[in-house]
Amino acid sequence: MLKQEFLNALRAGLSGLPQADIEERANFYGEMIDDRMEEGVPEEEAVAAVGPVDEIVSQIVAETPLTKIVKERVKPKRRLKAGEIVLLVLGSPIWLSLLIAAFAVVFSLYVVLWALLICLWAVFAAFTVCALVCVAAGISFTVQGNGLSGLAVLAAGLVLAGLAIFLFFACKAASKGVVKLTGKIARGIKKCFMKKEEA
Repeated sequence: MLKQEFLNALRAGLSGLPQADIEERANFYGEMIDDRMEEGVPEEEAVAAVGPVDEIVSQIVAETPLTKIVKERVKPKRRLKAGEIVLLVLGSPIWLSLLIAAFAVVFSLYVVLWALLICLWAVFAAFTVCALVCVAAGISFTVQGNGLSGLAVLAAGLVLAGLAIFLFFACKAASKGVVKLTGKIARGIKKCFMKKEEA
């Protein structure tokens, strides 16, 4: 791939961003390619050394705040006509309530996901505290002369400690999964706003 092809593909991939940001990134990668070419590297190798366009676009989109993308996407391309404004105002009880309901459903699902994760960590904390209390109580019963009761409570504490260890790894894996899912959702939302309008 030649430099100009690379820059055109980069601009096309970043089409949902503000034009100033697109040009800034294109100039940055153009200079990077030029620097390599000045060192005597052939143009195609210099472009290949920069990396695949798709990965660069994904990285730039991930680093760009969602508010900047939404602002660029929502910005009107032309002034609204009087008839369009009237239709927007008259239709607002329908489209605004549907938009609010959709946002509320998505937000509630997101909150439920994090609430489940918090509950899982709370169960781990409860198992850990119960295990410590049972071990302490088992030792205390044994010292006071209630050996059989002390042994039973101590065994229960050790079982709870084992369950807490297994639950810790489950909580850790679930936390990583929820964080990854949150990142994928954010990238998905950004991609929705970055899609080109169909002609």
